[in-house]
Amino acid sequence: MKAATFVAPGKLSLSEKAKPELTSSTDAVVRLLKTTICGTDLHILGGDVPETTYGTILGHEGIGIVEEVGSAVSNFKVGDKVIMSCITACNTCYYCKKGLPAHCEKGGWILGHLIDGTQAEYIRIPQADGSLYHAPATIEDDALVMLSDIFPTSYEIGVQSAKIKPGDNVCIVGAGPIGLAALLTAQFYSPAQLIVVDLSEARLEAAKRFGATETICSANLDDIKEKINALTDNRGVDVAIECVGYPATFDICQKIIAIGGHVSNVGVHGKPVSLDLQELWIKNISLSTGLVNANTTEMLINVLKSGKIDATQMVTHHFKLSEIEKAYDIFKHAADHNALKVIIENNITT
Repeated sequence: MKAATFVAPGKLSLSEKAKPELTSSTDAVVRLLKTTICGTDLHILGGDVPETTYGTILGHEGIGIVEEVGSAVSNFKVGDKVIMSCITACNTCYYCKKGLPAHCEKGGWILGHLIDGTQAEYIRIPQADGSLYHAPATIEDDALVMLSDIFPTSYEIGVQSAKIKPGDNVCIVGAGPIGLAALLTAQFYSPAQLIVVDLSEARLEAAKRFGATETICSANLDDIKEKINALTDNRGVDVAIECVGYPATFDICQKIIAIGGHVSNVGVHGKPVSLDLQELWIKNISLSTGLVNANTTEMLINVLKSGKIDATQMVTHHFKLSEIEKAYDIFKHAADHNALKVIIENNITT
């Protein structure tokens, strides 16, 4: 089969790979229909994730059709259309029972990271019963792909952990796919203001369409603080959600947070940040971060089924699997192409 393979830092190749087979009774083999590219894939491709070895197939998001199941798989059968979660969960180990499948002793975040991922014609899914979801026929394919990672991640790590309340002032720093997904799911709780900060006017225009009440196009901390203060009676925001993963964007969040506020860090950081604990402790702020557990996926499926959120609006570009190198180039230079999420369709396997 053909698969997007991590060849070396900065180098991706659509390579010939062996079609996966069942290696355990709890496995399933899935034929890919559609997948996408995540910012984490770019980190891996850039050599920032040393655990990912050369030759690994990238990707941890997608939908497909079950081709084969192990004898211990009980919830899925051949022919089922499924959503593949970015988190592999056995549902029986110590961490799964603690509600932390992100750290499952038999899985966690392994697809496209420690084992071969979704950007291929076929994929082996370990612990299939805990790692797949039935795909409702009423939800469009492009929207289904968004349920693999970005919606659970932005909701659980950004929104849910912040305990947003009706009337809160919320600022989301970063209007990429994760930031926009956080913007959509934050609206579950009726905040008074949803302020979005980014450097791209195009992405801020998208944020306005998605429900932002105010946008700030700036990288200047003093300018951002001044505008936030003007919007919040000089108090700062009740919730700041960091969706980029850079020291400068984390610094914005800790500088604009109000007394009693909460900073949710969603961005994947490759470098240390400076924590202004000498200023934050007396403000009674709280801080959270983490890796998605994907234990809200079923709830989010129901939200999309209800029509409360149109996840297809996250998708700006479509490519074929045979064009995946071009898709990576567009996604890597997203600002130049007004790109949010890209969808990659398996046009090789029929």
